[in-house]
Amino acid sequence: MARKQLIRALPADWPVSITQATQGEEALAAIRQGLGQVMLLDLTMPVMDGYQVLAKLREEGLACQVLVVSGDVQDEARRRVDELGALAFIRKPADAAELRATLERLGLYNPASSEAKSNPPRQELALKVNFRDALREVSNVAMGRAAALLARVLGVFVQLPIPNVNLFEVSELHMALQDAQRGQRLSAVCQGFIGEAIAGEALLLFHDSEIDDVARLLGWQPKNAGETSEMLLDLASVITGACLSGIAEQIDVRFSLGHPQLLGQHAAIEQLIHLNQQRWKQTLAVEISYSLEGHAIHFDLLLLFTEDSVPRLTKKIQYLME
Repeated sequence: MARKQLIRALPADWPVSITQATQGEEALAAIRQGLGQVMLLDLTMPVMDGYQVLAKLREEGLACQVLVVSGDVQDEARRRVDELGALAFIRKPADAAELRATLERLGLYNPASSEAKSNPPRQELALKVNFRDALREVSNVAMGRAAALLARVLGVFVQLPIPNVNLFEVSELHMALQDAQRGQRLSAVCQGFIGEAIAGEALLLFHDSEIDDVARLLGWQPKNAGETSEMLLDLASVITGACLSGIAEQIDVRFSLGHPQLLGQHAAIEQLIHLNQQRWKQTLAVEISYSLEGHAIHFDLLLLFTEDSVPRLTKKIQYLME
C-alpha cells in the first residue's frame, strides 16, 4: 500500500526505472546490484528498518541518495535520519507536489530537461493490495502521528512496531489476550468511537509494573489511586485520540470519541476482557505496541472495530487503494 501510494506520487515524466523492495535487506541487495541511485526509504519495516539501512549504506560506502518517506514523524526520527545521511524527510502519505518540489530542490528531477519533456508518461505498475495490508499501512501512518505527540509529552523516543491487523471471533480475541498477558497485572482504559457507520472501541493496556516509571516521566507524583487513574485517562486520551485522528484523516471520516473510562486497575486480563462479548460476534482488531527507548515501558493499543463497521471501512480503504 505504501509503495503504491508513493509510486503514484512520483512525477509521471521523471525518466527513471523503479525497483521495489518490501524491507531493508531486499533494498540493500538491490542497491549492491546497482539498481538504486535514488532511494525513497521507509523507517518502520520488518527484518531491517530504515535506520539500519541508512547505517549499512554508510558502513559499506554504497552510493545512494536517500529520501526518507515515513509515518514516524517524531522530531527525533527526523534528527536521526539526517545524522545518518538522508537528504530529506517527507511524511506519509507523500504529497505529490511536496515530493516533486523536494526532488527538484535536490537536483534529482528537472521538468525542463529535454529527457523529461520527451519522456512518455510512465506506465503505472500493477500492484495488488489486499484490505488487511492497506489497513495496516493506514494504521502505521496513524500510529506515527500518535507517537510524535507521545514523544513530546514524555520527552522520549517512541519505538514503533509493524501494526497487526486481524479479524477475530470475539472469543478468539479474548483467548489471544489471555495468552499474551498471562500472569501480568494490568490497568486498562477504554474509549468508544463512531463516525459514518464505522464504530468501535479503543482499548489501551498499561502494565502495572511500569506505571510508576510512566508517572516519573510525566513528572507526576500520584498520592492515591484516584490521581493514578486521572494520569492514565489523560495519557490514554493523547494516544487514542491522536491515533484515531490519523486514521480518520486518511479515510476521510470524522470520528466522535466518547469519554475514556477506566475498565479496571491492577486486574488480570481475564477480568478486563468481558467488554463486547455479548454485543459482538466478530471484531476487526488493529494492535499497536508502543515501547519507549531507554525505558522498560510499553503500551498496548487495540482498536476494535465492530463487525457492522467492516463493509463501510472496506469501501473507504478500497477508495484509497484505487
